[in-house]
Amino acid sequence: MVLNEINGGELEQEDNRSLEPDVISRGNILASFTESKEAQELISSLRSVHEDLILQETAIQKFKVIMNTYQEQPHLLDPHLEGMLASLLDIIRDEASPPSLVHLSFKFLYIISKVRGYKTFLRLFPHEVVDVHPVLDMLVRQNPKDYETWETRYMLLLWLSVTCLIPFDLARLDGNLSSLEGCVRVPIMDRILTVAKSYLVVSDKARDAAAILISKFITRPDVKQKRMADFLDWTLSTLSKSSFQSIEGTIVMDGMLQALAQLFKHGKREDCLPYASTVLECLDNCKLADSNQTLLRKLGVKLVQRLGLTFLKPKVAKWRYQRGFRSLAANLQFSAGGSVVQKTTNTAAAVTEQEDEEEEYDIPGEVEHVVEQLLIGLKDKDTIVRWSAAKGIGRLTGRLPKELADDVVGSVLECFSFQETDNSWHGGCLALAELGRRGLLLPSRLSEVVPVILKGLTFDEKRGACSVGSNVRDAACYVCWAFARAYDPLELKPFVNQISSALVITAIFDRDINCRRAASAAFQENVGRQGTFPHGIDILTAADYFAVGKIANCFLNVSVYIAGFPEYTEPMIDHLVNMKIKHWDGVIRELSAKALHNLTPQAPEYMTSFVLPVLLPLAVGTDLHTRHGAILACAEITHALSKLAEENKRSSFLNKKILEGLKQIHVELCRRQLYRGLGGELMRPAVCTLIEKLSVSKMPFRGDPIIGGWQWLINDSLRSLHLVSSTTRQQIKESAVSALAALCNEYYCLKEGGAHPVQQDELVKQYMSDLQSPEEMMRCGFSLALGALPGFLLKGKLQEVLEGLKKVTCISSKDAIFAESRRDGLKAIAKICLTVGVKGEGSPTEFVCKNNVGQIYNMLLDGLNDYTTDSRGDVGAWVREAAMTSLVEVTLLLTQNEPALIDANVCKKIMCCLAQQSAEKIDRFRAHAGSAFLTLLYFDRPPVPHIPHRDDLERIFPRSEAVTFNWNAPSQAFPRITQFLGLPTYRYHVLTGLTVSVGGLTESTVRCSSQSLFDYLKRIQNNMNALSSFCETLLQVFEDNLLNDRVSVPLLKMLDQLLANGCFDIFVAEENHPFPMKLLALCKEESKKSKDIQKLRSSIAVFCGLIQFPGDLRKKVLFQLFLLLCHPFPIIRKTTASQIYEMLITYSDIADPDIIEEVMRILSDTNWDAGLPLVREQRNCICDLMKVPKPQLVAKMEHVTGSMGHGNKVEVAIGSAI
Repeated sequence: MVLNEINGGELEQEDNRSLEPDVISRGNILASFTESKEAQELISSLRSVHEDLILQETAIQKFKVIMNTYQEQPHLLDPHLEGMLASLLDIIRDEASPPSLVHLSFKFLYIISKVRGYKTFLRLFPHEVVDVHPVLDMLVRQNPKDYETWETRYMLLLWLSVTCLIPFDLARLDGNLSSLEGCVRVPIMDRILTVAKSYLVVSDKARDAAAILISKFITRPDVKQKRMADFLDWTLSTLSKSSFQSIEGTIVMDGMLQALAQLFKHGKREDCLPYASTVLECLDNCKLADSNQTLLRKLGVKLVQRLGLTFLKPKVAKWRYQRGFRSLAANLQFSAGGSVVQKTTNTAAAVTEQEDEEEEYDIPGEVEHVVEQLLIGLKDKDTIVRWSAAKGIGRLTGRLPKELADDVVGSVLECFSFQETDNSWHGGCLALAELGRRGLLLPSRLSEVVPVILKGLTFDEKRGACSVGSNVRDAACYVCWAFARAYDPLELKPFVNQISSALVITAIFDRDINCRRAASAAFQENVGRQGTFPHGIDILTAADYFAVGKIANCFLNVSVYIAGFPEYTEPMIDHLVNMKIKHWDGVIRELSAKALHNLTPQAPEYMTSFVLPVLLPLAVGTDLHTRHGAILACAEITHALSKLAEENKRSSFLNKKILEGLKQIHVELCRRQLYRGLGGELMRPAVCTLIEKLSVSKMPFRGDPIIGGWQWLINDSLRSLHLVSSTTRQQIKESAVSALAALCNEYYCLKEGGAHPVQQDELVKQYMSDLQSPEEMMRCGFSLALGALPGFLLKGKLQEVLEGLKKVTCISSKDAIFAESRRDGLKAIAKICLTVGVKGEGSPTEFVCKNNVGQIYNMLLDGLNDYTTDSRGDVGAWVREAAMTSLVEVTLLLTQNEPALIDANVCKKIMCCLAQQSAEKIDRFRAHAGSAFLTLLYFDRPPVPHIPHRDDLERIFPRSEAVTFNWNAPSQAFPRITQFLGLPTYRYHVLTGLTVSVGGLTESTVRCSSQSLFDYLKRIQNNMNALSSFCETLLQVFEDNLLNDRVSVPLLKMLDQLLANGCFDIFVAEENHPFPMKLLALCKEESKKSKDIQKLRSSIAVFCGLIQFPGDLRKKVLFQLFLLLCHPFPIIRKTTASQIYEMLITYSDIADPDIIEEVMRILSDTNWDAGLPLVREQRNCICDLMKVPKPQLVAKMEHVTGSMGHGNKVEVAIGSAI
């Protein structure tokens, strides 16, 4: 916000962090206006393009692109501005230029002024006496209501604001005001004023230029004497009659306020002072503070501050604080401990000497009212109003005597009461920064101001589900930035440690990226200007603009480095404990706990003696968020202390009181029933994390009753998964499973290394029974729980557990939609295999061995055929993904330990199924399958045995591309995948996967996959054996997936594309070739009795494509198409007629030309939406013409049709030949 604007307006977000270096580099590489020649050519081309709207728009867009490149470095345009302006003005001044060319030229002028700024651009306009009349006349001729030419009016008003400053009395330009006809001409002074007034009430940007014109014109010596009073009367009268309740009134008030603000800004004090009180009174009567129009309130504040400056004499306060010369070398010398004597001209010490010399004068009473209005403006709900009020406070205070100025500072400090809103705090920070920058905040006030700013750096108020205060923290950083530039290092020395710690904490622990970057910039400014911040350069290097961009990096990495400096360690820990573990955002609480874990080695004694005693009461407190953060923090700190004690080979850091407090957390939460309801969704994963960390830390709780309580919580959390919200379900499940694994490893293992038999039987039996729960989430949780059990609990139970998981992973009619439980079941199988290990001749109840490896592989391979869909889409993809991952893990485990257990047929199935998945349509799962495939192919410790066509695969996928190959990109993946079609082992599965992609819906996938398939078929066109093998495989895929809409519908679409692209032209030469005959039979079977519009349309397209094959096939194809011409669905009849029409155009050799022409006439003239009797008559006529048997009507049988009567009839093919 504030500081970011000052530092160049960096608005990059965390998500775009990877692009930031490019953004920055692009902003800095511009050294000159390199496109000047191109810009000049565009200007020169205006005469030729203005008549063509398309060329005109193209030229404007090109010019905008060129100019907008220099928005951040507009000064590079300066050497070329005069030339571009001259070229455009030549066109404008040319009387032969048509209006469209003139307007186009002004558009170009506006684009330039927008980039460079009108103030700089204005100085280049010609402003001789001879320019006044032409510019004014051109402006008068404009139509204020023409919305397309507002740039012309805007630039003319700006031009007139320069030309009206000629140093001659305007009356000299009037000449003889009486014309020959006796009519009196209007003086030029009145003409300009009339034009300016008329444009103050328009709704476009010309209103802003009119206000600038007024400020320049009314302040002329000759105009202010004659017209200033009248103009102010008109303005105030218009203002008082207008209301901000209507749009028209808002526009008028905007224009009047802009004009008055500009007038009191540019006018001389002595000229404006007589009217200031009247204007202030009128402004009060307008009650702009009640308006919901931000711009009106901003203009009101702007005008109030200008009126206040008018009441006060324009003098520089002699009492203000001024820092002396600012030397970087002196700052560095000061930071190094050297003595530096700075010569300051006007320091606080000199103030007392000059107070007597200060001129005494009365402060008008209106000033108090003005200051009051500005202080109210500091609390406005909109930032731009508060910013304007803050600047007004700074300007006004600079003209007040010391005592009154100190009162203003005191009033500003009242904005920081905790009864005030965040808006008040933000406005107060902006005002303090302005006062500090201007030297109006004396060092004596720093002891009051610094504590307020430190509170502002951590200001955060919860509002509902979020909070406000990021703007306050950003503005507080701006104050620190301003103070670094304003004060001598000696003045800020007492506050250095406080400010430096606060800025470091904000830079690394603030939730908002803008605040972190603002704090980093403020810290950098203080290091450079003050030179007194401890370890400033080192910290800046670690916490620069880019480093603080990613919040996880700040909390977990940067914080550890900075905490290595003792000045910052405890303040950082205290901030996390006092502020961040209570934060409303759960992510911040979790990061804070992890940060405390990382900071513990820096101050283990402080953590033990001070932090944990504070956290333990909070962990059982009343506030939910505080309780959640404190439990996580206790878990992480305890774990860190345990690791530290183990590394240092010393006894535990924790005393009995802390250990008892950690045990009591669960007991107390359970007693108060805090695991229930919405709060329980936070408490359950937090306490499970605590259980995990305490178990890993080997806390001395073996045999303690608390272990039973923890086990109850884990089991209850897994049983309650279906009762919690979907957003927290996954986190609770993962936390509980992790806690179970750690708890079992530490507290259920006997000293001999095994498990207690009774305890083992009870636990496994309990979990096995829960696997059969009717609730899917319970199946998920207990599947993963079984997968997390340590080996000693699975010993002797392996076969029983695998049988239980097999029931979870199998698809049955009652639990077909339980895709998530099947996914987690497959994950559990792989984890169990990794846990128990492999032993070829071992017992199937203890190891993965030759007796159960086949069963394991069958369960995993079955998961690759899960294509379950529900309202969420292809949920079976989760199962397939888990199956692929598990297959790779188990196969690599066997390869490394007992490769002989991998059967050749099993390996073939694995590779073929992975190849099929890598050819399918969903990018993410295709990439997962491809990565798994290449992992198995290139694993070499030792190589996976029995991979079919290994040499060919390594040629298709070179080893150098195994990691970098982008499977997500269809354009890269499918050209490689289609090469699998040349490998007999993989052809069937790859073609099945390709079918789904080629016939899919995603444009990029369809385009790339179909093109790759066409390219492959083109390469084998002359190889009859290869093409025949492909066709046989294609028919086999079709036959195996008949009436399986997931494959058959895309397959029909793919066949349509293959037939249309001539991929089977080699078979056209042979009549009644078995391939098209078989294809027709399969298509008939697929579309028979179907009511799927998409399938029927695709079938029609395939039938039309089959007409290219000669022989008896054509009659059969035509019969099917003519049958569909009388389909019950009108859309199918229309589609069929349209497709037949196109087919007859394409394949005109299937009948005599006259017959073709007549059939096409009937197809085009018949209304296929009409009733079936009429349509059937036309269809039969076509059958007679094409000599195709007419379908016959037969009555439906009641037992077939159900509720439909005997009178319903359908058409069928008569005779075995059809």
